[in-house]
Amino acid sequence: MSEPGFLAEVVEWFTDPVNWSGSFGVPARTLEHLQITAAAMAIAAGIALPVGMYIGHRRRFEFLIVSVGNVGRALPSFGLLLLFVIAMGLGEAPIVLTMTLLAIPPILINTYVGVQAVDPDALEAARGMGTTELGVLGRIELPLAARVILAGLRIATVQVIATATLAAVAGGGGLGRYIVDGFAGGDDAQLFSGAVLVAALALAIDGTFLLLQRLVTPRTTSSGAPAEVAEPVLVTTRGG
Repeated sequence: MSEPGFLAEVVEWFTDPVNWSGSFGVPARTLEHLQITAAAMAIAAGIALPVGMYIGHRRRFEFLIVSVGNVGRALPSFGLLLLFVIAMGLGEAPIVLTMTLLAIPPILINTYVGVQAVDPDALEAARGMGTTELGVLGRIELPLAARVILAGLRIATVQVIATATLAAVAGGGGLGRYIVDGFAGGDDAQLFSGAVLVAALALAIDGTFLLLQRLVTPRTTSSGAPAEVAEPVLVTTRGG
């Protein structure tokens, strides 16, 4: 197939009203994709945020962060999904479980790094003024670590959006259906269009989180200088 002809087919696919209506249309598939992502992120955040806050605040059990980070990088998403499908059958459960396990490491690591890196002098000053440990965490550590924590959520969300295309393999919905069905039916234009839609969604979510990170930039100190929180490139860049 010549390149001009292929591009014309892609344009035709995107401009075909059939692909933008009904339960198989782009809006419906995008909503399914976001529902899978939201479910996985809600569970992952519910687990990783409290654990990361506790370890970062108490400066204990750091080995757990290292272990989870190493395991998270080694997990094969497709193999994990197939394992859960074999154990649980087709459906949403194995998909969400796989995406949850994928999302936990970056959230946990960045939450720990953000909280742990807050200036110890600021924490001691707060404690000296009678602030409780819960108050230190909620009033000082979390506001200063918010940008780093959001970076972890951003990384995890983008990874889940990209990997949630595998949901179609397990009988689920989402934008991955266009990729899987296009591959199965030899429809290269549909396959390519599905990939473009997934990339566009990931970029849109990534941009939203970047905007949120700017909005929660750490407050300035009493001298007017920005409050410093370590933000290693390793854990804040995409795919890190």
